[in-house]
Amino acid sequence: MENERESRPILVGVDGSRSSIEALRLAAELSKALGHHLEAVTAWDYPALAGYYVAGEWRPDRDGEGILDASIAEAFGPAVPSGMVRTLREGSPAGVLVEESRRAEMLVVGCRGRGGFVGLLLGSVSAECAEHAQCPVLVVHSDHDAAHTKDENGSV
Repeated sequence: MENERESRPILVGVDGSRSSIEALRLAAELSKALGHHLEAVTAWDYPALAGYYVAGEWRPDRDGEGILDASIAEAFGPAVPSGMVRTLREGSPAGVLVEESRRAEMLVVGCRGRGGFVGLLLGSVSAECAEHAQCPVLVVHSDHDAAHTKDENGSV
């Protein structure tokens, strides 16, 4: 049973946002401290407006792969944690992360990604993960996000 527990990864949702890169860094520290391997997960999907027609050579899976690679490079530079797994899956970010959480020890996500309204304390993906994930969820707020939610007096 101990080997089964050790094989459960610390998952981190990566979308290229500042908070997801900080979540990736923190998840790497946690995975090392807790003795679990690290897995960075990026989800991609065709936009609803694309319908059945996608113009030209555009491939959202390649965009997702580029976001995942660039985020890992920004988070770690050349010192990528050994044994880190990269996962690229088709589907909505929240849906993919909730599904993947079934096999995880912990899920780490940023508080706000590429969408959302300025000033929200929790993004839709992180809120859905916190509500539906099958493992503990850690939501990471970046300093950059906090700066955008403060008023002129520094209050949130």
